[in-house]
Amino acid sequence: MKSSDHSFGFLLADISRLLRNQFQARLTGSELTHAQARALIHISRNPGVRQVELAELLNIQPITLARQLDQLVASNLVERRAHPTDRRAYCLYTLPDAEQHLVLISAVAMEVKAMATAGLSQNEIDQVLVALNKIRSNLTP
Repeated sequence: MKSSDHSFGFLLADISRLLRNQFQARLTGSELTHAQARALIHISRNPGVRQVELAELLNIQPITLARQLDQLVASNLVERRAHPTDRRAYCLYTLPDAEQHLVLISAVAMEVKAMATAGLSQNEIDQVLVALNKIRSNLTP
């Protein structure tokens, strides 16, 4: 491996890609994509979130999110409800059928985390999390 392969940005991007790949590979028994799983998790954690707010949370374009939501609605996992004061907006809620997917997503996330942190002490894991949170805070406008 070249020394340039160890650069900060390269490592972060590569780790992110590998985590997504491992997550998707283990998400058997579900028709969800990684992107749909992320959306479903955020909706479950933020009941009533507006589509535009969810797009911002996920850092994706609203049109991209709309397609993902269409699929989640068609699968009976999410419902759109009219916003009580804004006729143009929809609020998002998980439906009962989403629960089994949320359980699977959580189990897969724990499995991938265990794989990724194998050989690290809890103190090392804590240090990595502190550092990553500081980096995210530094880059957040």
